[in-house]
Amino acid sequence: MINTTPMQNIALVLSAFLLITSCSKSSVETVDTNLEANVLTDISYGLDSRQKLDIHLPANRSRSLTKVFVLIHGGGWTGGDKYDLNTQVAELKQRFPEYAIANLNYRLYNNNQFKFPSQENDVSAALQFLSSNARNYHISSQYILIGTSAGAHLALLQAYKHAATVRPLAVISYFGPTDLADLYAHAPNPGIPYLLTSLTGTTPSQNVDVYKQSSPIYFVSATATPTLIFHGGRDDLIPPSQSVLLRDKLQSVNAPHKLVMYPNEGHNLTGSNLLNSFEEINAFLQLHTD
Repeated sequence: MINTTPMQNIALVLSAFLLITSCSKSSVETVDTNLEANVLTDISYGLDSRQKLDIHLPANRSRSLTKVFVLIHGGGWTGGDKYDLNTQVAELKQRFPEYAIANLNYRLYNNNQFKFPSQENDVSAALQFLSSNARNYHISSQYILIGTSAGAHLALLQAYKHAATVRPLAVISYFGPTDLADLYAHAPNPGIPYLLTSLTGTTPSQNVDVYKQSSPIYFVSATATPTLIFHGGRDDLIPPSQSVLLRDKLQSVNAPHKLVMYPNEGHNLTGSNLLNSFEEINAFLQLHTD
């Protein structure tokens, strides 16, 4: 038997603790250089045929370092597909090669089926699926949500309303609705009130609480997820005022945000403006997530 003094015992315990924690940290943070880039398509995160996602996995990824872009397509909650965002996926892969990218489909409203909040619930389910399978994919559970139009509305709802379940690092809205009652009252297109009535099953005058529960702006707080907003000044579907309302609400509680307005764009970004939006994303993420 080797006799040791009390101080030697303390030193031995401390050395063992440092060795264990050092190995544990290394095992978590070390990049796996044996992992090749891979694309997995139409992965089911639910039982419905629309509850599928694609995931683009970078090479040399890790559980602690590989952040995940989550893309949510638009289409007025009634149409659209994840493949609509293939151009954005390609641009993000080029500009952010160290990120994974998940591109979602969700159930669409059709003939009184899948009324809201079916779409909201699907985005939550997809994020929970990604979190549950992060170890299998060798990615982190650090998400940046990016949505266009109706998809931006869903991204903002997830970021603010469901942050207690899965809190993203940032949320990026391309011309998304933010206050559905205000959109109903000031719709630039006469089909929008009809769509909102069908989607929610009611009108703001009949049940304003349904509209509030479906509107991201009512869930903004001082701890709101950092928010980057893009909007076209000539948008004739979702008026720019929707993004201005969100900007003003975020500003009133001192939550981190930025609104970038493109005066000559409609309900879309094209050409140099679209490329500029990716530069804005890069700068915003460097400021708020690194």
